[in-house]
Amino acid sequence: ELSKIVPVLQIEALGSTADEIISEVHRQDALGLDKNRTVYKIPISLEGVRACKKLTDDGFKVNIHLVYTLQQAYMAMAAGATYVCPLVGRLQDQGQDALSLIQQCVDAVNYYGYDTKIMFSSVRNIEHVRNALNIGAHTITAPWKIIKQMSKNNLTDLGTQQFVEHTRLMTYKVKDIIGNQNPTATADNTISECLVTMTVGKFGAVTIVNENNEPIGFFSDGDLRRLIAEKGGEAVNQKVQDVLTLKKPFSIDENELLFEANKIFQQYPINNIVVTSNNRVVGMIHIQDILGLER
Repeated sequence: ELSKIVPVLQIEALGSTADEIISEVHRQDALGLDKNRTVYKIPISLEGVRACKKLTDDGFKVNIHLVYTLQQAYMAMAAGATYVCPLVGRLQDQGQDALSLIQQCVDAVNYYGYDTKIMFSSVRNIEHVRNALNIGAHTITAPWKIIKQMSKNNLTDLGTQQFVEHTRLMTYKVKDIIGNQNPTATADNTISECLVTMTVGKFGAVTIVNENNEPIGFFSDGDLRRLIAEKGGEAVNQKVQDVLTLKKPFSIDENELLFEANKIFQQYPINNIVVTSNNRVVGMIHIQDILGLER
């Protein structure tokens, strides 16, 4: 069943003698395996290379593995092995120069013209993949966790996030991100009433509007602290028009692109922009609404 799923199936063929190994290959072949898509893995040994020679002469594909020296690799190449498989990670665990061995094997194949592919195996990290490419190994076996890392890079992730952010800023409109909260007050409201609206609205601010719901001022929690510091706690009981100097707030039409809103945030030291429709207040956006698009 597995042979029908994978493009190439590599399967162990074990035995103490060449005849036993060959017999095991024929037993598995009789199960209906595709000869062109099945590779039989045989550990390097004198009996193993004898079996390899006979099997490859009969059209079977053979991977001679557990290779740790150039001499072993040469025996496998001379026997017609389809693949020769040095175990890089295991060699390095023993303090051996595994990359030099891979290079020597690749050079031997290229110099002598053997019809053998050098398989870089026992891959432990992403650097091993780069090593294999630089050396010119013909194929590589790697765990899925390493393969998943091959397309990753922090700079790529950062660049992708920037493209996503810029695309959203250029394709989303302000009305696409405003919520249902529209905290407003009039000049006749007291500061205390503004504070309640501010708290319910969760923006830490209210837009001061006229009778036509047009923006004429803005009052934030920062303004509240400055007001109390200047005029004392009793100021909260006074009307907005009596204690505040109103000036038209920063605003943007709901049909403008977020790019335009972002420009305002970048140009001025503010946290909120009033959102309007036909100059009527319909909501508010916070700088975090823009930053949230980046995540």
